[in-house]
Amino acid sequence: MEKEQNQDIKPNENNEEENNESSSETVAPKSNEGSEDNSKTIDKSPEDKILELEDKIARTFAEMENQRRRFEKEREDAFEYGGFAFAKEALNLIDNLDRSKQILSNDKSLENTEALKKILEHLEVINKDIITVFSKNNINPIDCLNKKLDPNFHQAMIEIEDDQKEPGTIVQEIQKGFTIKERLLRPSLVGVSKKTENKDRKSEENKEI
Repeated sequence: MEKEQNQDIKPNENNEEENNESSSETVAPKSNEGSEDNSKTIDKSPEDKILELEDKIARTFAEMENQRRRFEKEREDAFEYGGFAFAKEALNLIDNLDRSKQILSNDKSLENTEALKKILEHLEVINKDIITVFSKNNINPIDCLNKKLDPNFHQAMIEIEDDQKEPGTIVQEIQKGFTIKERLLRPSLVGVSKKTENKDRKSEENKEI
């Protein structure tokens, strides 16, 4: 009889465990329902959605306007400075003409000859024609002699002692510079003046050494 009673009690314990498990399983959906209710309460009002859309549209139009301005600027630069690289290479023609004139002028075998005079005249005519073609295309030489050094247009190569000029004044043009419209095409290579150093001070420094 006792064995039968014990067997009758075991199924009750199993039923309690099953009831506990079923009760734990039914808790989860209740929490999900609660989160869904919270998410519904967080939804934006129609007015907020309209304001958000208006902000996005305003930002989109601003970006489109900025892109349009950049495109216009790039188009203008391409039109105005499209031949920048070609113009820079074409300056070699003027440089070669100047070198030819210097070489011929320093040739003692041609010194004071009629042939030298005619050659230099022809080279000067060619040089002027090239400068004229450049100026028609807004390529102009930089005027630099007897002006203060400007790093935007000049590049100092040497210093020359000259007490008659203020320090930093351009007294020699080594290579002519050019601009294309308002943009620098090539800086002028120049020599600038500096004050003459005191010879007595130099001798004292040499003695100390």
